[in-house]
Amino acid sequence: MDLSLSDEQQLLKDSVGRFVADNYSVDRKRQLRDTELGFAAENWQQFAELGWLALPFAEEDGGFGGSALDVAVIMEEFGRGLVAEPYLVNVALCGRFLASANAEQRAAWLPGLIEGESQWAFAYAEPRGRYNLASIAVKAEASESGYSLTGKKVSVLNGHAADYLLVSARTAGDVRDQSGISLFVVAADAEGITRTSYPLVDGTLGADIEFNGVEVSAQAMIGAPGAAYPLVEDGIAQAILAVGAEALGAMDVLLAQTVEYTKTREQFGQPISNFQALQHRMADMYLDCESLRSLLYYACIARDENRADKLQAASALKVKVGDAGRFVSQQAVQLHGGIGMTDELGIGHYFKRLLLLNSLFGDSEHHVQRYIDA
Repeated sequence: MDLSLSDEQQLLKDSVGRFVADNYSVDRKRQLRDTELGFAAENWQQFAELGWLALPFAEEDGGFGGSALDVAVIMEEFGRGLVAEPYLVNVALCGRFLASANAEQRAAWLPGLIEGESQWAFAYAEPRGRYNLASIAVKAEASESGYSLTGKKVSVLNGHAADYLLVSARTAGDVRDQSGISLFVVAADAEGITRTSYPLVDGTLGADIEFNGVEVSAQAMIGAPGAAYPLVEDGIAQAILAVGAEALGAMDVLLAQTVEYTKTREQFGQPISNFQALQHRMADMYLDCESLRSLLYYACIARDENRADKLQAASALKVKVGDAGRFVSQQAVQLHGGIGMTDELGIGHYFKRLLLLNSLFGDSEHHVQRYIDA
């Protein structure tokens, strides 16, 4: 199996890398953290103009028919630069669901996403749901206009800025039943919606969202009634590939900055990079980065080739994101000493981002069990 990038993918990687290097820094990250959106709207428009938002969508829908590995190439560079724009949520996650909609729905919603005119969020997690995608208590009851949604979603990434929400709700069955779950597109400004935004551990923003008799039409449902669980499961698995790519980019930066720092920091009259014990720790950091890279590429290939083990490969990747991300970030902080904890240095920002990426869509323990079950 060839785990190397094609010439086109290498060109994409270089192009995104140059953009990130020119437009992102730790200082920029701290500035955006204090804004209402938490990201730069002008950069999002540039993403659209450069075609990055259109990359994974079919050509008949206005996209470029890119692969999962193409998206991973972009996300890896975004991870290097602590890019705050919600590419993961809009393109890798919500885009997967919209791409599976019928032709009329795709024509209505995809152009706005591809052109950077609309923001999206996936509201699926609930207060007592943990990481169980079937634990859905939000109800969608039949009404004169279609359906009426009632309940609460929590930890909705990009929920504070979204123009549209993709909402998993129960049209039949009991809580935790995989059957009976439906997926709806809901305008975020619809009557009956209450959004409470707050900062997450890495400084990005999320929201809790309450639905109080929110009316949606039957045409707002993606797929067949009560049959959305497999789509949700597959969409989360695809988003995990983007999470793994972003984590890899962040870990590569932590390793490079740690190696460079140990060459300049001196103890006992010599750089601490000369100490064999520290060399071993950095070698272990490197091995974790390369192991994650291999798992990422395999998981992307498994999805692009629609292999039977694509969900299992995504779970294996997520386990490595948590374990390797924790080890690499902790070693980076420890080898930098006290300065590694400061807000002025990038180490702490990468540490917090990796902490969040571990918890997204299920932590290591959750995905170990999923891997075993598979």
